[in-house]
Amino acid sequence: MRSLEQWLVYQAQVHPQAIDLGLERLRVVLDRLAWQQPTVPVITVAGTNGKGSVSAYCAAILRAAGFKVGTFTSPHLCDYRERIRVHDRLVHTEELVAAFEKIEAARGQTPLTFFEFNALAALLIFEAAGLDAWVLEIGMGGRLDAVNVVDPDVAVVTSIGLDHQEYLGDTLEAIAREKAGIFRPGKTAVIGGREPSLSLESVARSLNSPLKRLAIEYNYVLDGAGWRYRGTHWDLPRLPAPALKGDIQFTNAATALAALEEISARLPIPAAAIARGLTDVRLVGRFQLISPGEGSPAWVLDVAHNPDAARMLARNLNADPILGRTLAVCGILADKDAAGIVSMLDRCIDSWWCASVDGTRGRSGEALADVVREEVQTPVIAADSVASACAAALSAAGPQDRIVVFGSFHTVGPAIDWLESGGLLPAAARPEYTSP
Repeated sequence: MRSLEQWLVYQAQVHPQAIDLGLERLRVVLDRLAWQQPTVPVITVAGTNGKGSVSAYCAAILRAAGFKVGTFTSPHLCDYRERIRVHDRLVHTEELVAAFEKIEAARGQTPLTFFEFNALAALLIFEAAGLDAWVLEIGMGGRLDAVNVVDPDVAVVTSIGLDHQEYLGDTLEAIAREKAGIFRPGKTAVIGGREPSLSLESVARSLNSPLKRLAIEYNYVLDGAGWRYRGTHWDLPRLPAPALKGDIQFTNAATALAALEEISARLPIPAAAIARGLTDVRLVGRFQLISPGEGSPAWVLDVAHNPDAARMLARNLNADPILGRTLAVCGILADKDAAGIVSMLDRCIDSWWCASVDGTRGRSGEALADVVREEVQTPVIAADSVASACAAALSAAGPQDRIVVFGSFHTVGPAIDWLESGGLLPAAARPEYTSP
């Protein structure tokens, strides 16, 4: 019997390509497994940025209302099991391995990618868990993403930006058409971006899907320390500010509410549960602020890995000025627009440490430093790992400075491990879920 670690190594070798978008292979395996579409409400969330936050708000509010929720997200930061959660608990290792064994037995000669194994395992585990609702985050694009094998009751597209152009197209409208592939006939389509997308709207209309657009069918207004949401079913005054930091989180929270009110006839959600979910929600690595204590610099962790996300990170940094300097620990995959990301943050950063990121899509610290030097006039230093970059930045930082770690999940995850090992961040509790 393979261990979880052995399964993950094996799965990376089954398919000749790391990414091979399409649903036919999954449907073949699911048919052999006699899997059925869920009978409980499903919310599927796609988008270039913000989908993790919207998914987190949906799950937190449903949990606060007393419902049992399964959430599927990707990628993970520190523990593969972060991707599959049942009622905010990590999938149990033994259950995950058992799901992989079933998938392997059913697939025969059908090649599956690493992500497809992951998505199929989530479907089997959620099916067996007796859930009240599923919240599913699309991995890439939408139309051909493995998650799109599930038919959602509500489909959400949070934002459209240039990312993964080699798979999704090199224009915003082409990418929007791919993301609109999660819409279903007659089922509500929620659009969370403020910029109108003709492709999203035309696809929804062609499917007779009721449209919910930010600032049209639903909206929010800030009101002192709180805010108000108005949608097609709910009018919610005096809501508490979302626990996640950054002004974009009001948009993300409103988008989540626009999705949740569409399933509220089946799963009643009291206003008190909405308020509790907004304040209880947690999401690691999204403008996450860490203050180790007096005499130590603060840390900011953000997985921003494309220019739009970097622009938002810069906006959040500028909205939270400090007395000292802002130092960057940056690691960016080779297939990402490093120059575009760096240019968005140039005026916010006083010194850069460029870290090597491992893996088939990795980029060395030296190669990244060459790109950064073309974009900035401030000091740039290459490091051979995220850990060494964090250590060097900490050594150079004063108590009034802050260190911003960003550029990828593959950067923030190792940084969390390093911070925990050094006592700068309390080790995260990772309780497991075990099915009845």
